[in-house]
Amino acid sequence: MKKLSLLFITALLALSTIIAGCGGKEPPAPSAADKKTVKVGATAVPHAEILNVIKPILEKDGINLVIVEMSDYVRPNIAVAEKELDANFFQHIPYLTKFSAERKLDLTYTAAVHIEPMGIYSKKVKSLNDVQNGAQIGIPNDPTNGGRALALLAKAGLIKLKDGAGVNATVKDITENPKNLKIRELEAPQLPRSLDDVALAVINTNYALEAKLVPAKDALFIEQKDSPYVNILTVRKGDENRPEIQKLTKALTSEEVKKFINEKYQGAIVPAF
Repeated sequence: MKKLSLLFITALLALSTIIAGCGGKEPPAPSAADKKTVKVGATAVPHAEILNVIKPILEKDGINLVIVEMSDYVRPNIAVAEKELDANFFQHIPYLTKFSAERKLDLTYTAAVHIEPMGIYSKKVKSLNDVQNGAQIGIPNDPTNGGRALALLAKAGLIKLKDGAGVNATVKDITENPKNLKIRELEAPQLPRSLDDVALAVINTNYALEAKLVPAKDALFIEQKDSPYVNILTVRKGDENRPEIQKLTKALTSEEVKKFINEKYQGAIVPAF
């Protein structure tokens, strides 16, 4: 009888240990073989920096995030369309819309992440009032950001544009140019370096930050925080419901990312969610 009782107690102890183990331990992390790799193309600042914040979050969720840094505004969309990348994170909605229509690409977006106010910068003048007649002004040479830059110059009072020109404005839409400013269209990444040669340059925030410019302090004039140019996570149409893409989208619009943007960029970049 004593022997049976001892066996019964031993069995109960073993069972309770198993139950406690099942309830108290976290599920095992996904193995390397189980993880899905997701490749995302991004410009270095701030896009790759933001993606690096969510890398460990996705790691716990079974996603191996590979960040491919890219420095131009053309290749990232083509690479997604050609399935070299699963997604990209570098552009705003008007740019994606125009680029996709012109190239006949089936691309869409799943997350609106942040706004990067475009600014007017200079190494030669301290105020827009000091800009001389005939001065050279650098703007991005891609159509969407070029139109955006011209709209900012108009808002700053340096030029006037034809009514309704909007994001598609070109230099041909300038109706008034009282200082006879010379507009130079340059590759967007080259604009910070052009500050040695031009009186003003209209620069996207990501390239301004890469050049160690502080938009809130160094810009002579800057877009307001209600800018419609929201930066997005771009994917191929039809991939929106892929589990990996949904996890990536969720992570990019998490409280961790919002906190990082607010603390890191101090208003130079604004969360859009």
